Amino acid sequence: MARIRNVFEIIELYGHDENFEPHTTSEFTSTSAPAGSRLKLDILAERIQRGMPLWHPEDSTESSEALLVTAGDNR
Repeated sequence: MARIRNVFEIIELYGHDENFEPHTTSEFTSTSAPAGSRLKLDILAERIQRGMPLWHPEDSTESSEALLVTAGDNR
């Protein structure tokens, strides 16, 4: 059986994510990207695609009003 790489694949296979365990490697590092910024969202998306935990305990939680992604922001 092929190795499940991310939560999307396990949902597709089993219809739920109850058994999914994210994995960490040396590539799972914290980010200083501001919370809510496009960069932070891109980093979170990459983590999910790679099967990593969404949040790193040392991620920045600071946000900058000017960098927040809004509902109509399609960048």
